Amino acid sequence: MATDVEWTANPSAASLPGPSRDRDAGSPWSRRLLIAAVLIWFAMLILIPGLALVKKALAGGLRPMIDALSQPEVHRAFVMSLGITAVATIVNTVFGIALALVLVRQKFWGRALVDGMVDMPFAISPIVAGLMLITLYGPDSLAGRWLEGHGVKVIYALPGMILATMFVTVPFVVRELVPILRELGEEYEQAAHTLGAGRWRTFWSVTLPSIRWGVAYGVMLTVARSLGEFGAVLVVSGNVIGRTQTATLYISEGIESFHPEGAYAASLVLAAVSFFLLVGMELFRGFLEKGREDES
Repeated sequence: MATDVEWTANPSAASLPGPSRDRDAGSPWSRRLLIAAVLIWFAMLILIPGLALVKKALAGGLRPMIDALSQPEVHRAFVMSLGITAVATIVNTVFGIALALVLVRQKFWGRALVDGMVDMPFAISPIVAGLMLITLYGPDSLAGRWLEGHGVKVIYALPGMILATMFVTVPFVVRELVPILRELGEEYEQAAHTLGAGRWRTFWSVTLPSIRWGVAYGVMLTVARSLGEFGAVLVVSGNVIGRTQTATLYISEGIESFHPEGAYAASLVLAAVSFFLLVGMELFRGFLEKGREDES
């Protein structure tokens, strides 16, 4: 009788079919196959090409690579890239935070349209973005003629290159912050308002500390994308050596002119900078999260 009671007290154990137990026993192999397939796919698209680039850049040893990177035109190209990246990152971070707050905290007509258009740089080719800027600010356009009449040249000059880079990097900060702000809600901000804090005090003391990791990760993505931008910048720059040539344009010019040594070296530097920025950010965030878990 006791056996019957124990048997009926746990019907799920008694009714568990044999094939289900077999599937559970076999699941580790399916997981291993899935992990192996994902790692092979990742290696084919990212790891192996990256290693091939390292091998090609260092084929003649470290000295030729250093000599290639020591050329004045390489220095000017990297300085141009860093300057454009700095301006685009600062502007898009400030306005990206503002746009994310508006999309999440404010209600207005056309919000869904604006939210969807934020992703436009992901959907269209950078070359198309460059052509859009030429249409708007080119020497044959109304705005372009007016600006050049006042001494401001946009296309085939530094301002156009900055605008092109800003266009392709608009989504990163916004898309990192929107889900964070939605998850946080407005309770803490409303509590700060109740205690007498103004909008700026609430933003600096409550909102920004809560989203700081989203901002930091968005900034890292913006920097990495800005350094590697090619298509839009190529269209609006004219690729004038020493004047409007960025590091990516220098790489393209080196390949096309059959002098790939400097191109491979510059490519390796750009790839390494982006890699260490993103991986370093992930490791640092994981370290801090582990520290907070240990403290709690």
